[in-house]
Amino acid sequence: MWRRFRRDRTGVISAYVVLFFFAAGLLAPVVSRLYGKDPYTRYGQEREGLLNDFGYPVLPNGGISGEFWFGIEPILGRDVFTQLLYGIRTSLLVAVAVTLLATLTAIVLGVAAGYLGGRTDFLVGRFIDLLMAFPNQLFFVAFMPIVVALFVADTDETPTWVRAVAMILVLWFLGWMSLARILRGTVLSLRTREYVEAARVSGASPWRIIRKELLPNVVTPILVQSTLMLPNFVTAAAGLSFLGVGFIEPTPDWGRMFATGAKVFENDFTYMFFPGGAMVIFIVAFNLLGDSVRDAFDPKTGR
Repeated sequence: MWRRFRRDRTGVISAYVVLFFFAAGLLAPVVSRLYGKDPYTRYGQEREGLLNDFGYPVLPNGGISGEFWFGIEPILGRDVFTQLLYGIRTSLLVAVAVTLLATLTAIVLGVAAGYLGGRTDFLVGRFIDLLMAFPNQLFFVAFMPIVVALFVADTDETPTWVRAVAMILVLWFLGWMSLARILRGTVLSLRTREYVEAARVSGASPWRIIRKELLPNVVTPILVQSTLMLPNFVTAAAGLSFLGVGFIEPTPDWGRMFATGAKVFENDFTYMFFPGGAMVIFIVAFNLLGDSVRDAFDPKTGR
């Protein structure tokens, strides 16, 4: 698998791009310190000559200069480069946490339903069908304030960690079903194989059969689907912030940057260009990486 993956130039380049984004998110405080700026200070309001009377950058292209590499934010005058770095950190934190929780939930319920069958399979299957009937985006928008209210009473001054936990819970609740259905179908076909029957006849416990015989044979769909789920959660988290129910000021976040950019794009298109370009590059690279991983595991399904 590794040899096939290394021969796929698109997959290798996509892996490097994805690793670059993760490194940028992890090292955001270090880069910010070396750069000499942070995403919270309102440089445009503290220093004269950066913003005009209408709150837009005086210099062309959003105020890009040797001092502000990606320009400054309209109205508030914060540094765009550090906002983008910390926005990567915020979005990836939520997406990785949701992907891990959703994958673990899908493994437990999908494998259990496929192997045990009978009533367990029926109940899990109907529960998955029920959750998949929910309109995801409307559910996210409607239930985010409710989940936040479970942690704090004053939603106007909600700590950032509370909003992060609420987003993770809401996205996880409706994010594991597709992988669970795939694993259920795979395990249904695997449980009748000769090696599973041999293990059962030899007296192996159900837990040992699942751990030793079934799980190693469902690694491929788990890895492939996980690499496809993570970018979807990145866009979902950004969408919540864009709609005002995710992260709010002053937390740096891609979705919040999009919301600000949508208000000022007629007068300063450059501000939206950087978070939009970063998200497009990340999503495309991660999807290409997922396709390459799938092809490496199963060359018969090559693109």
